[in-house]
Amino acid sequence: QVQLVESGGGLVQPGGSLRLSCVASGRTFVGYGMGWFRQVPGKEREFVAVIVSSGITTYYADSVKGRFTISRDNVKNTVYLQMNSLKPEDTAVYYCARRRLGSASYRHPSYYDYWGQGTQVTVSS
Repeated sequence: QVQLVESGGGLVQPGGSLRLSCVASGRTFVGYGMGWFRQVPGKEREFVAVIVSSGITTYYADSVKGRFTISRDNVKNTVYLQMNSLKPEDTAVYYCARRRLGSASYRHPSYYDYWGQGTQVTVSS
């Protein structure tokens, strides 16, 4: 069974930083792209960032480009999302997800097959 467990969310002031972590169980990590999404109540789940299996290539939503950084440690089976210069509009539940092998794209949730339970990020003064 694949398990993804996020951590690192919390309350932070505008302009602050947080680092989210997502630990994957077993042999379910190496060889797969990993993504981060976020969701606020009443809205669809929104793509944030994705990293390929090797960690060499990353893609970001325009709304977070230059502020967020996705990375991974294939020894620790962990993917990270470093979030800097946070804004109130970044407030959401953040989810990590495993990208399906052979997926043609990466921006839509349907291209991911396993999801974590989510971690709340609140940006407020």
